[in-house]
Amino acid sequence: MDSGFVDCHCHISAREFEEDLEVVIQRTREAGVKTLVAVTEEVGEFNRVLQLQHRYPDLVAPCFGIHPLQGGGGPEQRSVKPQDLDAALPLFYKHRERLVAIGEIGLDFTPWCAPTQQDRDDQSTVFIKQLNVAKELDLPVNVHSRSAARVTIETLRERGISRALLHNFAGKPSVALEGVKAGYLFSFPPAVCRNQQRDKLIKQLPLEHICLETDSPALGLDKHVRNEPANIALSCRYIADVKGLSPQTVQLVTAQNARRLFPKADSRCTTQHYLWK
Repeated sequence: MDSGFVDCHCHISAREFEEDLEVVIQRTREAGVKTLVAVTEEVGEFNRVLQLQHRYPDLVAPCFGIHPLQGGGGPEQRSVKPQDLDAALPLFYKHRERLVAIGEIGLDFTPWCAPTQQDRDDQSTVFIKQLNVAKELDLPVNVHSRSAARVTIETLRERGISRALLHNFAGKPSVALEGVKAGYLFSFPPAVCRNQQRDKLIKQLPLEHICLETDSPALGLDKHVRNEPANIALSCRYIADVKGLSPQTVQLVTAQNARRLFPKADSRCTTQHYLWK
């Protein structure tokens, strides 16, 4: 088995990478990254991530998902509405063979993002509909949870989801361990290196339930500098330090975990014959 890195959650289709994508991809490969699990947040990104898979079939493993917050990170950002899913649903089915997961989906109950109970209810509706799609298509889910760790894990369990990645998880260790019992995995971006807030959580999670991510272009070492997949080694080294393991062990086990969670990412090279239409 190839022991390269798997970036389990990144936004390689983001506008921030349009200007110098070739250089970013080159640095990604040089850093030993073998797979980019490329999540989407809005239906407008779906075409772009498929085009990137066609361009880099040995690297990009596409996911489709409608994020709990819409409108990007700017002033237009708002909580998701059920109608935001309307255009996406047929595309999940149309491109089901090319998808390795449904994501980025989840719940974000941060007060300024979801100020009303209606916002939270709408997010839950959109989340559950996408969980049902994932079950129907037999795909894992790539999940965002912010200020909603417990309810996110409870929802996954209630809906009978057995394969889930909880990305950039910041909930309590006791909540995370409920997810471990359900078989879920947890990934951490380079931003965890900025302080020791996640150390207790990382220590308590079994390595067999940890994956690596960058969440690039966000959540890098410096919040004001664009993050990219080549920085995944920072997450690896930090987790190794916290757990008292070698970086090589963390790299190997997290890559094995990722390939177990996203088995279609390993067979994606067979999609090279697809032509983007």
